[in-house]
Amino acid sequence: MKTSPNKIRALATSITGPLHEARNMPCQDYCRYTNKGKNFVAVVSDGAGSAKFGKIGARIICETIGDLLANADFSDIRRAIVHAIEVSRGKLLRHRYNKTKDEEGINDFAATLVGTVCFERKGIFFHIGDGAALALDEHNPENFVASRPENGFFACETYFYTMDDWRENLRFTTFENADAIFLMSDGVTGFAFSKDFRRIEKKFIYPIHEYLSNETQKARAIRALNNTLNTPDAKRLNNDDKTLFWAKL
Repeated sequence: MKTSPNKIRALATSITGPLHEARNMPCQDYCRYTNKGKNFVAVVSDGAGSAKFGKIGARIICETIGDLLANADFSDIRRAIVHAIEVSRGKLLRHRYNKTKDEEGINDFAATLVGTVCFERKGIFFHIGDGAALALDEHNPENFVASRPENGFFACETYFYTMDDWRENLRFTTFENADAIFLMSDGVTGFAFSKDFRRIEKKFIYPIHEYLSNETQKARAIRALNNTLNTPDAKRLNNDDKTLFWAKL
């Protein structure tokens, strides 16, 4: 059975982490999703805290990918994703805050990238850096497809779409016939997966999926999701910004 993009229920929320709150900084995460084209597209990006304009880099990649992939040919979607990232990098080259107007200057906009494009009952994750994506079978917790974080040699080191070698760090993962999709920034991955990322945390993922599937009022659903991500325990366990996107296919 085909799934029309405008029939897909989706919502997302972003929470400013305690570390940024203490420094009086805004949340550096950004999320965009669209069901206005022939594809359903969703993207989450985490602006690097060490980058001067990480939030801008996160916003530009999410908005550009949403615009360019909504009506892209799914049979050639990998090429379209690469092109959308190239266009995003081009916007950073010309950005007014990029004083040098060269590729070295776009490092000030460093941000990770995790997203999905869905067409009918097929989908693909695309991913640079940390954060994670999950395609869920709501009836079988063991039957899931995940795009896991990729970090460098050190725990705090990851990869960004602004890097020179971004193509080498761009990963694709395909899936079919999923019931739901989760995208998340690094601040949420520790709650959603086991430490080795081989298993999902069923006591976190499934209650959220069930509640959001049944809650018809979007504002109430987002408020409940915010409360879940912003508990004292959640703040204590991870002080980073937290973004969680969910869609029921």
